Amino acid sequence: MITLIGKDLAKEGQEFIYLGPAEECENCRFKSSCLGSLEPNRKYVITEVKDNEQKCPVHAEGKVIPVEIDRAKISILTASKNIFEGSTFTYNAPECDENCDFHDLCFPDGLVENDKCIVLGNEGKHKEECKKGYKLNKLTLGFVI
Repeated sequence: MITLIGKDLAKEGQEFIYLGPAEECENCRFKSSCLGSLEPNRKYVITEVKDNEQKCPVHAEGKVIPVEIDRAKISILTASKNIFEGSTFTYNAPECDENCDFHDLCFPDGLVENDKCIVLGNEGKHKEECKKGYKLNKLTLGFVI
């Protein structure tokens, strides 16, 4: 996928979460090439930076650059059983109302209810205790699209 991103942010490996368009984007002639392939609340990673610059009033330096992006890998803590590298599953958020140090790993940005995921890495059991008593594993996920 190709999108446009602020010149100062255009670095290979840079990750970002697309939160939706700015007001200024509504009538921009680059809107479809800039925002057309992005989904709100998704996490992306820049895989390649292109050379062309365009003016943009939204970004700090006033310029955007085309970049190739993919969905970023996501780290997560989960109580799901029978999880191993290469397995696929549908993400369902855990039932938890605790606001603990691990909340952001149990409910990671960029992951949406019912996403189809593939386990890219299983780091095994999480060493610290969950307040709800869940036995948690730390995983690295990709997406089945």
